[in-house]
Amino acid sequence: MEFFKIKRDIPFMRHALIFNVISALTFAAAVFFLWHKPLHFSVEFTGGTKLELRYPHAAEQEKIRHNLEALGYEQPVVTSFGTAQDIIVNLPALRGQGDGSARVFASLCAAEAGTPQQISSMVNGQPVTKQGCVNAAGAEVLSLQSKDFVGPQVGEELAQNGLNALIMVIVGVMIYLAIRFEWKFAVAAIVANLHDVVIILGFFAFFQWEFSLTVLAAVLAVLGYSVNESVVIFDRIRENFRKQRRASVTEVIDSAITSTISRTIITHGCTQMMVLSMLFFGGATLHYFAVALTIGILFGIYSSVFVAAAIAMWLGVKREDLIKPVKEKDETDGAVV
Repeated sequence: MEFFKIKRDIPFMRHALIFNVISALTFAAAVFFLWHKPLHFSVEFTGGTKLELRYPHAAEQEKIRHNLEALGYEQPVVTSFGTAQDIIVNLPALRGQGDGSARVFASLCAAEAGTPQQISSMVNGQPVTKQGCVNAAGAEVLSLQSKDFVGPQVGEELAQNGLNALIMVIVGVMIYLAIRFEWKFAVAAIVANLHDVVIILGFFAFFQWEFSLTVLAAVLAVLGYSVNESVVIFDRIRENFRKQRRASVTEVIDSAITSTISRTIITHGCTQMMVLSMLFFGGATLHYFAVALTIGILFGIYSSVFVAAAIAMWLGVKREDLIKPVKEKDETDGAVV
């Protein structure tokens, strides 16, 4: 399926050096931000407490932060999700205080001139008890929707498992591409994919967005997504080497990329529409997951064209790497005179 067909090949490889210099500068900037401002890991990795709170009115986030800082928490993360009344609070673990959720809720409740108490209600015909905060008039001024506590040891284990998963994906992709195509393509694709991953991490470091397990899942998804785009282009390059016997390597690559543009627009356009729906309507849980995917999709298209294909060209890929030469049949057919 094609929306349009480009009759003349676009000379992508003519400008490959310029775009790769831009890529190198962007990559270097991302590495610098990761070194200068390390990732802001969520409590899933560092250990701590995550609270979901609901106010009957728009929550004053600065007031909440000051209250938490008075309790000894440094740089507590307070964000709204869904509505201005719903708040997520991420708190690092304090030594010797466990999850500290009861103390935190009591302090926030006191700031609203209320008293903590258990509130019973019916949900789908079933009695449910939750932690609430009621003022002197009997009105609920704060409620605890949910809480999660992750110990530091569990957080370290999750971080190590996440790193192991990333390494296994990279090694698996290299083996797959080396078997399916040729080692030059495997190296080119991995460099392009790591380019995408580091840039995503650079964005999260620069803006200090929270890096959670869902974001890690998005990074792994981007790896697979970017590889798929590279494989499509590499497949077309191999096909063009068979068809265009007299074309140069540069012409073959330009033709392969040009012929896949329509497919790229359809695939990535549909995927991006789905990701944007998660970004705008998925709430806080999926927000940074969608942000990471959006960055990965945009840079994945760029890297597959201007990074992976260009590196394969500079590594010296040629027709003989992908197509075994046909051995001419001896006219004597093995007969000896």
